[in-house]
Amino acid sequence: MNKLTKIFALLLVTILSTSSFYAQVTSDYDKTVDFTKYKTYRFEGWQDNSDQLINELDKKRILDSFGAEFSNRNLQYVEQGGDMIVTLYLAIDQKTSQTAYTNYHGGMGYGGGWGYGYGRGYGYGMGMGSATTTYSESVYDVGTFVVDVYDGESKKLVWEGISRKTINENPKRREKTIPKGVKKLMKKFPIPATN
Repeated sequence: MNKLTKIFALLLVTILSTSSFYAQVTSDYDKTVDFTKYKTYRFEGWQDNSDQLINELDKKRILDSFGAEFSNRNLQYVEQGGDMIVTLYLAIDQKTSQTAYTNYHGGMGYGGGWGYGYGRGYGYGMGMGSATTTYSESVYDVGTFVVDVYDGESKKLVWEGISRKTINENPKRREKTIPKGVKKLMKKFPIPATN
């Protein structure tokens, strides 16, 4: 039974520690808006100068990824005007993760007994064991990325997408993970992709 408990505890810690590395995506939109009327869009820029938190390469990766996703929805980019106005916002928070692992050490004991009659008997015994718990702590950055889409005419917010994800420090991996993250976020957009 102790072995089964240890396996379950290790599995639970593994699930909890790895689940934070996947993007959590949420979105909301104005259900009274007919999104099929939108044909063009423009980027208004980054809110609160939040683009200063990332380098030029990642900014380009983000804008190119959104450009590809809007293009897959038959929306054309324009530099001025636009049926939709898109703004981006990024926040980075430092988080701390703690994990604990308990290693159980087997016990030893002795026992004895004597009996008489039809199954009656007396006995005595003693046993002991020990456990060692190891704690580890890791620090990581979590990025919150917000995309706001406004109606170009009324300037009212019509869609918002939010993605939270652990930031990957490896630039080579970000080249692949940024487009994948944008694609996952844009799956929540009311206009489906054509391919």
